[in-house]
Formats: sequence, structure tokens, C-alpha cells
Amino acid sequence: MGGAVGIMPVTDSVFLLAESREHPMHVGSLEIFTPPEGAGPDYVSDLYAKFLETEVVDEVFRKRPGHPVSSLGYLWWSVDEDVDLEYHVRHSALPVSGRSTDLFALVSRLHGTLLDRHRPLWEMYLVEGVEGGRFAVYTKTHHSLMDGVTALRLLHRTLDPDPDSEARVPWNLPERARPRTAHTAAAPANGLAPVPAALLVAARGLAGDAAEAAAGVWRVARTVLGQRSVALPFEAPRSIFNVPIGGARRFASQSWPLDRIARVRDEADASFNDVVLAMCSGALRAFLLELDALPEDPLVAMVPVSLRTAERIDAGGNSVGVTLCNLGTDSPDPVERLRVIRASMSEGKALFHGLTPVEALVWSAANIAPLGLAPVPGFVRLTPPPFNLIISNVPGPREPLYWQGSRLEGVYPTSVVLDGQALNITVTTTAGSLDVGIVGCRRTLPTLPRLLAHLEQSLTDLEKAFAPE
Repeated sequence: MGGAVGIMPVTDSVFLLAESREHPMHVGSLEIFTPPEGAGPDYVSDLYAKFLETEVVDEVFRKRPGHPVSSLGYLWWSVDEDVDLEYHVRHSALPVSGRSTDLFALVSRLHGTLLDRHRPLWEMYLVEGVEGGRFAVYTKTHHSLMDGVTALRLLHRTLDPDPDSEARVPWNLPERARPRTAHTAAAPANGLAPVPAALLVAARGLAGDAAEAAAGVWRVARTVLGQRSVALPFEAPRSIFNVPIGGARRFASQSWPLDRIARVRDEADASFNDVVLAMCSGALRAFLLELDALPEDPLVAMVPVSLRTAERIDAGGNSVGVTLCNLGTDSPDPVERLRVIRASMSEGKALFHGLTPVEALVWSAANIAPLGLAPVPGFVRLTPPPFNLIISNVPGPREPLYWQGSRLEGVYPTSVVLDGQALNITVTTTAGSLDVGIVGCRRTLPTLPRLLAHLEQSLTDLEKAFAPE
């Protein structure tokens, strides 16, 4: 039963409105753990039973969409009083081999299924039998509840640098407890939200944002026009990634030592993110050459930028801007590709500098707005893509972390792909490693796991190109 209700920001409602069977709009991650020495055969089963005993569930994990008032989407959240943890938290196992391909197949299948909107929008799977005596945890949360940065930060807060600490779960972190917001009110007996009051509150907030946005539009446009080398939507070439997609997904992941990326960064006088983008650029070029599908013009990546302030770092919802990056895939030279990427990202960062949060959202919305037209028949096939793919970099923990004695070995993000955007690469860090999670449309990119080998070769090429003399 739904209890209290709260206004749903437009930025959250958009992810519910955009969702369909072919376009699940949840984000998540796959975590790999090595159990402590002496862990018995029932270790994971005992963890699962412990999680089901949780009595208190944080409000964010009790939220589900309220009843829609029109075809325009949802305007409020309903908060369930009781959560069926046995439904949301599930225990699974791999075949006896426990190979990475078995794990990839399971995550691919799970990531392609929709979350039930009649329940809080999240699920967790504990997976036994991973090769080497390890186990995995796959989680997915609807993008309307929280963005990928928030989801990963919540995950990290369940872990501890002390291997002897007790396991915690994202839905029961006591330090997250806080009073209801001012816009939360009791639901009437029929479970429906007080629509007139909700609309009035939402309208006041939207009016204020709209006024600030209107004032900032001209300044943003003037800045962009003054920096014409900034990548703009619809300048990307058409590629095999920019086609209508189906609902099935393919997932692959791998880790690389951080010191390899750091050495290239230092020798090239570039940022860490520039090197990661260059690593992806080389891999994408090789992957497309292998398929005889490399465009003559360079691919353009949409790169999310967190706009979340320190005060809101653990809040739910979404606070993400975007910039576009020229990946330089038309060049066979890794040095030239990195130079192009560094220049493109520098221009994008300069554009964001000094913008208010609303102005930054205006510019970001201009970049991603064309995706809203993807459902229009023929739009994806007949128009140039606004960009070719999404590449995200989410900062992770810098020290070894544990979950009831189990060491965290890797965190592999599982993000969203969209109509006309069949590939997503998201990276994060775990202590001394770079963890890469790749999600794609299964029908469009059946050989997606080949990107892992190309990422390794691309990093090797960068190391050779910037090796100290």
C-alpha cells in the first residue's frame, strides 16, 4: 500500500516517460567479491538470509511511481509502507564452470528486463559460483530514483575498509535517515495523490527554473557560438551504433591496473579521463574496422558531467549535465587521437565553467533533446545522430573495501542504451584498478565482447606511443 507522496521532479519523470520494453531505463552495477578465508559453503546463503531480515528500509527504496494524471508522465512518488524484500533481493548461481562468459550472459539477461512499476524500482541479485571461489552482486535501480553516480556512491557506503566489519545494505543505511521534504504530504484514503496541491507546488518550482533558464539561454548560446570548435549535436557521422534497438542486452566487463593509465597520463600531460577516452577511441576504431564499418568522420561521444553539489552528493534523483567529445577515430595515430580528445574536452569544460546549474542543464538538454524524438517513426533512420555513443567515468573508492570480510575485486557499471544509441561504455575505479562495464543492444552488437580485447590493445598502443625515451 502507498503511504506518503512527494512531488516528482521533471528530470526524474522523464526517465519513466522514455521507458518502453525496448528501452529499459535502469542503471546498475556488477560487483565481484572474494570471500574471506574459511568461508563455508553456506556463506552467500547466510548473507542472503541476513538481508531478508532487514526491518527498516530507507524511503528512497520504498518509492514507486504514483498514478499518472495524463499521457505526459508521472508527477509524484508514492512511498510504500512495506517492502517485500524477498521479491527485491534474489539468490542465484552460475553453472559449475562459473566462467566470466556465464556471468556476462546472466547479467545481460537481467539487465534487459523491466522493473515492476507497481513496486519500488530496484532489485539486487546475489550470485554464487563465480570462477575462483568468488561471488557477484548485480543491482539495478531505475534512473528516475537516482543517477549512476548516486547509485555507486550508495554501494560504496555499504562497504568498509575494515574486513571485520558487518555487511550493510543500500536500503538500510542509518546515516541516510532524514526528515520528509516540505513537499511530502499524507495520501488520502484512496491512495491517490492530492493532485491540485501537487500541481501547484510543481508549477511554482518549474516557473522559477524556467525563468532562470530563459535568462541563461542567450548566454549559453553566445558562449557556444564564440567557441565554434565545441562539438554540437548532429555533427556526428552515422554509424552501426545509431540504429533502432531491441530490448535484449549484451554485457561485458574487464579491469585494468590504474598505474598503466596513470603512466600515460603523466607522459602525455593529459587528464585521467582524457586517457580513458583515448583508450575507448582506439578500441572503437579497431572494432569498427574489424566490422568494415568505420565512418570517415570521427565518432562523437556524449560524456556525462556530474552537477551534484557536496550538499546533495547522497540525495536521490538526477543532477547530470553532458558535453560532447570528438574521439578522433578518423586517425590511426594514438597520439593524434589523444590530442584531439584533450582539446575537445578542454573546450567542453571551459563552456561549463561559470554556468549556473540551470544554465548547465539548458546546454545539456540541447545536446540530448534529439533523443526525445527517437520514438518518432523514421527519425533514427533518416536523421544524423546527435552523437554516436555515451562514455561515462564515475569515480570510485581509492582503498580496498570489504563486505562482511569479502574483498571487493571490481565494480562494473551497467548503464542505459537508447533508440539510436546502441552502445554505452561506463568506467569506474576500485582501489588500484580501472573497471569497465560495456552494455549494448544484443541484436545490433552480437560481437560486443570483442571490445575488451580492443581496449587492451588500445591501451598498449598508448603506452608504446608515450613510453619515456
